[in-house]
Amino acid sequence: MNLHARFPYKWLALSVTSLGALMASMNSGTLIIALPTLLRDLHTSLLNLIWILLAYNVTQTVFVLNVGRLSDMYGRKRLYVLGFGLFTISSLLAGFTGNVPLLIALRALQGVGGAFMIANSSAIVTDAFPREELGLAIGTNQMMVAVGAILGPIIGGWLTSLGWQWVFWFNVPLGLIGTLWAAFTLRDMARRDAKDPLDWWGNLTYAAGFALLMIGLSQGGIQSWSGVAPYIIVGLAGLAAFVAIERRVRVPMLDLRLFRDAAFTLNNFSVFLNAVTRMALTFLFVFYFQGAKGIDAVIAGIMLGPVAVGLLLASPIAGRLADRMNPLHLIRVGLILTTVTLAGLAFTLNLNTPYWLLAALMFVNGVGNGLFNSPNSSLIMGAVAPDRRGVAAGVRSLLMSVGGVIAIIFTLSIVVANVPRDVMLQVFSGLATHLPATTLQPFINGLHVAFWLLAALSAVATLLAYIVPAARRIPATSATD
Repeated sequence: MNLHARFPYKWLALSVTSLGALMASMNSGTLIIALPTLLRDLHTSLLNLIWILLAYNVTQTVFVLNVGRLSDMYGRKRLYVLGFGLFTISSLLAGFTGNVPLLIALRALQGVGGAFMIANSSAIVTDAFPREELGLAIGTNQMMVAVGAILGPIIGGWLTSLGWQWVFWFNVPLGLIGTLWAAFTLRDMARRDAKDPLDWWGNLTYAAGFALLMIGLSQGGIQSWSGVAPYIIVGLAGLAAFVAIERRVRVPMLDLRLFRDAAFTLNNFSVFLNAVTRMALTFLFVFYFQGAKGIDAVIAGIMLGPVAVGLLLASPIAGRLADRMNPLHLIRVGLILTTVTLAGLAFTLNLNTPYWLLAALMFVNGVGNGLFNSPNSSLIMGAVAPDRRGVAAGVRSLLMSVGGVIAIIFTLSIVVANVPRDVMLQVFSGLATHLPATTLQPFINGLHVAFWLLAALSAVATLLAYIVPAARRIPATSATD
């Protein structure tokens, strides 16, 4: 049976990227709900626990830009299939190790696979669909992200009851199916540009600079700022050197000329701010429900559902509407909703807040994210020439990944700042139910501060959506600058 003869290629491509989006989204949700169990079972530190989570995001962030360039050079299909394969193999191996440094390393390998998939997903869809249907296609991918976000914590809670290893092994059958499906169905639609060399010095300075900066910030925020200055200084110097290199090399890893367009720059900065608030919300509620409230992993996973349900319902609608109206209208409404709900959580959250109120605020927050994501992606991807889509997708994925990393470090640093260390470990291990409310109050106060700051970041993104100029088509790299 010839699939390409029976089904239009665009729907086959969308089925592949949707499966990849589902698996990546579920992986994040299943692991985050298992963090308290990992802390208890592996007898590790809070910093090591956070790096089991962060290793994926940091590695993905390091690779995602280069993947965009590699896909433009060697083909999106090859890298997408490789990404599925790496993700699957690393998931299998991660379940067999109880060694924390090795587990962190395997999570980093997962991040490489995730980067190969995520950085190519939007470009594959944009290549396959006409521009007037692009919002629908991207909205469908976002809907699968939402489905994964709903199922991830629920399935993760159940898998954790069997053993944290199953959080990783669960990815294996999905990964095998995805690898084979991508290999048989994807095509390379865009012209390859393989004549230009890789930007090795740009890669080195960017990877070293970002990794060292994140190590310094995480160690300082979670343990102590003593002795972290060298990491931060060298990390910032590496990133500064990266920018200087990118301005001078003939074929840069990050084409800074893209940022000459104000609409491209502001839309991508909004992606970063929205990623911070979205990841932080889930991360904070995992420890609120399991730590401060003492709810088991299965029920906590279900209680996280409303935000993903809102995202699931809003994403396809926003994708459809973005093809028929100015996407900025949807983006503005979405960001207003996320800002108001984050402020509402900052104002109302305590140990006795009724769940129906939290669920309502989480649901509306998810709707806001759904109204933002698809139109924003459509604006960014539709504004660049085909031979720049890989890099443009890489930039957007990079900022989402950076936002996710910053969200974890930023919010955790705020929450634990005034919490005694013994209380902090009990909260993050899910063993704080016997503690009196007065002992837990510093943790709740930290949540208030974190949500107020997240609301402020979302308000900045809202403001940007009102001042962003109309997008203009960014020409191909062969065009005269």
